[in-house]
Amino acid sequence: MSIPSSKSRVVYVYFAVLLSGGLLYAISCAPGSLWQDSGLIQYRVWHGDIEGFLGLAIAHPLYYLVAMGAKLIPVGEFGYRVNLLSALAGALALANLYLLVRLWVGREFPAVIAALTLAVSHTFWRHASIAETYTLWAALFLGELVVLLLYSQRGRTAYLYALGLLNGMAIAVHMLASIPLICYSVLLVILVARKRIRPVHAACAALLWMVGAAPYGYLIVGEIIQSGDLPGTLASAAFGDRWQGDVLNAGVSWDMVKENVLYLLLNFPTPNALLLFVGCAALCRKGADRLLRAILMTLMVFFFVFAFRYTVSDRYAFFIPFYVVAAAVIGFGVDRLQRRVPHRALACLIGLLALSPVAVYAVAPSLAERCDLSIGTRGDIAHRDDHAFFLQPWKTGYRGAEQFAREVLEAVPAEALIYADTTTVAPLLYMQEVEGVRPDVKIVTGLVRSAGAPLYGEAELAESLVRCPVYVTSPRPGYCPPFILEKYDLDQCGLLWRVVQPSLAAG
Repeated sequence: MSIPSSKSRVVYVYFAVLLSGGLLYAISCAPGSLWQDSGLIQYRVWHGDIEGFLGLAIAHPLYYLVAMGAKLIPVGEFGYRVNLLSALAGALALANLYLLVRLWVGREFPAVIAALTLAVSHTFWRHASIAETYTLWAALFLGELVVLLLYSQRGRTAYLYALGLLNGMAIAVHMLASIPLICYSVLLVILVARKRIRPVHAACAALLWMVGAAPYGYLIVGEIIQSGDLPGTLASAAFGDRWQGDVLNAGVSWDMVKENVLYLLLNFPTPNALLLFVGCAALCRKGADRLLRAILMTLMVFFFVFAFRYTVSDRYAFFIPFYVVAAAVIGFGVDRLQRRVPHRALACLIGLLALSPVAVYAVAPSLAERCDLSIGTRGDIAHRDDHAFFLQPWKTGYRGAEQFAREVLEAVPAEALIYADTTTVAPLLYMQEVEGVRPDVKIVTGLVRSAGAPLYGEAELAESLVRCPVYVTSPRPGYCPPFILEKYDLDQCGLLWRVVQPSLAAG
């Protein structure tokens, strides 16, 4: 049997990484209903909703178009099929990362280590195990870097066209793609100014970008026509309904600094993280692909700064773009170290250290509990051990959200009304609409509500109390409607709290 060519070997290893990543994430993938944002993603896919209810920047239309197709595949239950999209997209991102580093440094081992580093990084792995948009964005973004590298090496304008198309698609998945878009736009201007390409080539790349971003453009144009509010629509497209201050925030508190450091340590709990600095040094040295090196370093800095001072509660997820680029740079660091110290023992050590985060995640929940470490979660949801749920990225066999929803729905009286918080509303709606449990119960939040449920408001609550028993899923400020906490009393009933008039509380 002849030895395969270098090109064939790259293809073989690419698909080996793709299949290995797919197997890992398919096993670690949650089997069904989920909490909070992931559960609301499942809810939107179930209803075929590509626009959402939190502003255009949170629409992610291309993700939902793909997910609506994925839900038709007869593999497992509905929730698993939606979650599996994240797993498959995560595997594609790993394969694209391998290809990027392999084509850049020309060696197998550093590329495999780069893919393995990202594969077991906590936040990426976690989001490859639940319904989320980030892994699909990462797969497209790494595809952008691959075609950008190919353009740098071969100079064919077709790669710039592919770059425009892929970034447009990435924009239609997540607005994080707007950061690379700035860099690519500057690159095109430089290439035109230096007469490396003609203006028509840049125009073609821009046109293909518009084609890729068409699902998002469709929503924007539709909103402008419907509302007649151009500034408001553009603000919604850039920031969503309520996140402009978070996106533009320029201040960083000491608490944010400490949290961010912990996020970084959790994702790279291995001495291999030091190779990031070796890789940065390799990128900064003079040589070929200078523009591409500058873009990669710029993107890594921009992604890091954006996430570091972002003030949303799930800020940890917005470090994923940084982790993606950092994993590639660690691969460059491995290449440079191996060229200086070409010993097999060093390669074995690097490989073992690349796997060491798995052991860290396995013991992290027990260590956190033993040290009484607060991880900043609410900690009061039944059937969810927050230390295990948040510190271990895998969700194999996790049925906590389903258990909570089934227990709640089966416990309330006929025609009951539940004011649910945003963490718990999705599994309740999932159990009711997908599984068909207790369709008589009305479920309400400020975001969504079940069929026939009243609006979310003080007047509607007062009317409902006359007709039926009313419950809330949490008595805590921020999770329970403020008008309930101000004017009513709460009696605990199992996993819920019944809303009662103050005069009836004593009884």
